[in-house]
Amino acid sequence: MKILVLNGPNLNLLGTREPEIYGFETLADIETEMKTAFPDVEIDFRQSNSEADLMTWIGEARGKFDGIVINPAAFTHTSLGLCDALKAVADAVPAVEIHLSNTHKREEIRHKSLTAPACIGQIMGFQGFGYTLALRALVHHLER
Repeated sequence: MKILVLNGPNLNLLGTREPEIYGFETLADIETEMKTAFPDVEIDFRQSNSEADLMTWIGEARGKFDGIVINPAAFTHTSLGLCDALKAVADAVPAVEIHLSNTHKREEIRHKSLTAPACIGQIMGFQGFGYTLALRALVHHLER
């Protein structure tokens, strides 16, 4: 099984960026945790501050990956393009949306996800551990 893990803007700053919200783990720490928890799953872990990169990677996922774990970060609340890209491949490459924080406990603008309707589910509020939860849910869905 091959899973694409996509990370949006500013997630390259994890570990030092607002650790009271996002935790002290870096993206490298999260990637290691996921690969340790799922040694039989091939994980391609990527991050970009560019919305275009994320949309391109999603569009290229068909036929290469079985599923996507995506943390769109701030693009969650602004990107119809990411939503459309996820919908375009959803029949072949289902996605789970992940957020480090519980966005419903934050500013009102963060309460609505434009990308969630294109995903099979959403995990939020468990900081880095949420990625492992999202992957577990996606693997469960794919193995049904």
